[in-house]
Amino acid sequence: MALPGDRCVGTVRESNRSESSAAARRYQPLAFWLWRCGMRRAAELTARCFARRACGAAIVAGVALVAGAAAHPVVGGDWPEFRGTTGQGLADGCNPPAIWDLEKNVRWKAPIAGQGWSSPIVRGDRIFLTTAVPADGDPPTRQSLRVVCLDLATGATRWDKEIFSKTIGPDVKLHKKNSHASPTPIADEQHLFVHFGPDGTACLDFDGKVIWANDRLRYNPQHGAGGSPIFSGPRLVFHADGVEEPFIAALHRDSGAVAWKTVRPETQSPRFSFCTPLEIEAEGRRQIVSPASHVVVSYDPATGEELWRVTYPNKWSVVPRPVYSHGLVFVCTGYDGPAELLAIRPTGSGDVTGTHVAWKTDDNVPHNPSPLVVGDEIYCMADNGIASCRDAATGTLHWRQRIGGNFSASPVHAAGRIYVISETGVATVFAAGREWKELGSCDFGAAALASPAFVDNAVLVRTEGHLWRIE
Repeated sequence: MALPGDRCVGTVRESNRSESSAAARRYQPLAFWLWRCGMRRAAELTARCFARRACGAAIVAGVALVAGAAAHPVVGGDWPEFRGTTGQGLADGCNPPAIWDLEKNVRWKAPIAGQGWSSPIVRGDRIFLTTAVPADGDPPTRQSLRVVCLDLATGATRWDKEIFSKTIGPDVKLHKKNSHASPTPIADEQHLFVHFGPDGTACLDFDGKVIWANDRLRYNPQHGAGGSPIFSGPRLVFHADGVEEPFIAALHRDSGAVAWKTVRPETQSPRFSFCTPLEIEAEGRRQIVSPASHVVVSYDPATGEELWRVTYPNKWSVVPRPVYSHGLVFVCTGYDGPAELLAIRPTGSGDVTGTHVAWKTDDNVPHNPSPLVVGDEIYCMADNGIASCRDAATGTLHWRQRIGGNFSASPVHAAGRIYVISETGVATVFAAGREWKELGSCDFGAAALASPAFVDNAVLVRTEGHLWRIE
């Protein structure tokens, strides 16, 4: 059930705002238009004012911020969240090298303390990533959960700050492929948002000053946190799919207070998952597509109310982020047995399992890497090293190819090429298209489970202990 007025009992104040008023609903299109045009701060102010029924003030504020938006432009070369600007692994406008030579193409290689498999993100001339540094003893009794800011041009550390501290005890479980800093940060034009699952979520400015922190949305993630947060208008949304009572939550971005919290549908065990949601618009309806164990649910972004669901019983520990193209949402399921890829029409209401699944397959579907749609094709990089290409509209297989190795990082498309990197740090580049054509490969010689970031003609690759800039 949704709890729009849920109290945030952590280190942030209780929210007294409501976005379900008639005024807020009537004027949401203006906020959405501002948001889609890149005027995010204007959209936030507009939505907030309308929620308080200050409609006239909201219009004035929105128009004024449109006029002054050049002060905080959305930089085309930014990579502001997990899987880039669209959240779907598309590096439009980037032209990185097709063949990587570690003697010629490395601009810099920066050491990163601790361990973390969050992906790097980029805003302007800054790179942000999270890490967990063991502290207080050997073996360590706690993990320092930190944010690191690096200079994009040089790789030099601008600042390095502890945000939360995690006590390590016998009850703390962590999968061998996970870390205490796996969720990827997200940033708008002025603020950085970092998420460490049940250990806390925080907002910082670009100089490292903490604006707010909320460490009270606790749950047992079973193997450590994995899913990353997303923006939804003035809200920050993330999954909290733990062992018991999994839920999805939205925080107000300006305060960290809970905007809404929706408990997942009742399903069989196990119930834990590690997915990142995707917000889309289909036939004029905005929605958050949110895969969980045994079921994928679409939610209303403003209220957290369920719109539709598709069930896939006995599929749990779901990781890949959905993608949306050709009027279809592509969702990968999880364990046990082979995962399935479902192509779902996101236009129904209620349980649409039997009516809105356009096609599906369980052939070489990944458990960890997210799928990728380029043009009319959908690409999957299976965990066992088999890449495949299908027709996005029908699911017809064009090719499959064994690359070799095991994979967790998600593929990225740039300049007609698809980039993948294995868990042992071997990067492979192949051509996007209906015929397999490998273009090159490169061995970083270190573990790599984080998805790369792309900025202009450069690629940022996180390996164990280092961040590389390749161009």
